[in-house]
Amino acid sequence: MKYVDILKQDAEGAYHAAAGLFKLVDEGALDWKPETGKNWMNVGQLLKHCSEACGSTVKGFVTGDWGFPTDAPPEDTPADAMMPPAESMATVNSVEEALKLLEADKKLAFEMFEKAGEERLITQKSAPPWGGPERTLYQHCHEMIGHLAQHKGQLFYYLKLQGKDVNTMHLWGAGPS
Repeated sequence: MKYVDILKQDAEGAYHAAAGLFKLVDEGALDWKPETGKNWMNVGQLLKHCSEACGSTVKGFVTGDWGFPTDAPPEDTPADAMMPPAESMATVNSVEEALKLLEADKKLAFEMFEKAGEERLITQKSAPPWGGPERTLYQHCHEMIGHLAQHKGQLFYYLKLQGKDVNTMHLWGAGPS
């Protein structure tokens, strides 16, 4: 099996499970967030973040286009702009919007996996603009699939905390959707 195929297979599972969980969100709960602790995204922000968690970041690694203004390279961007506090994060207005954004992000991720190609995936190395170790392009792409999966898990627990009848099958995309 090729690296591009592994990325696509792993991403397919994460996107499928995320979409199934998105469909369990009540429209009236988009503003909900856990009552204890601080700096929690609300459900709408979490759906928006999930819909940008993989493909758009993979695009940055593959193309070098991070969406930053040309006069402000990532290393000159303040830390709070790279990882803003939850209250300043964008949100979605509906589950339908979130599902469309998630599908667009999936399409972008798959396009970027193909664009990267086998050779670059295993030979090209870089460090992420937010800091961290140098890794292969394959590792960065796979970590972005993990980023989506992590926030998919966060949504799973949000749904549990709201009293939804979700279980491990939903978390892994095998539950009813």
